[in-house]
Amino acid sequence: MEQREQSVQQWFDMWCTKRDTGLRDLFDQDAVYIESWGPEYHGADKIAWWFTEWNRRGTVERWEIRQFFHRGDQTVVEWTFADRMDDGRREVFEGMSLIRWTAEGKIARLQEFGCNLGRYDPYRDGPEPKFLGGQAAWF
Repeated sequence: MEQREQSVQQWFDMWCTKRDTGLRDLFDQDAVYIESWGPEYHGADKIAWWFTEWNRRGTVERWEIRQFFHRGDQTVVEWTFADRMDDGRREVFEGMSLIRWTAEGKIARLQEFGCNLGRYDPYRDGPEPKFLGGQAAWF
């Protein structure tokens, strides 16, 4: 379990430093990575390209692990995330990653799930819901 947690921490640190410190050692050659908002990357080479290309357009300011859950060949990681894109957009949200590991200890599949921080109680003022107007968040 400790090795798995170190691997996840290394992956998050790579984003925060914009440095590939062993992506192909972390991910199986045939790994699948699914972002919370839809994009899906197949294979370590595609994951590496996405990492490099994304880091040309933005900066991960924070990706902090809250806790891990382990069961069999799977790990769930709860985290908080913040980024700033070069066009000025900023994103801050909570999330979880569901990770399946190979027998060799590499990531075979990683799927992210996001949760907005702008939460509210639509029933705060009574039995009829009052939802916030405007554009819904991207995931």
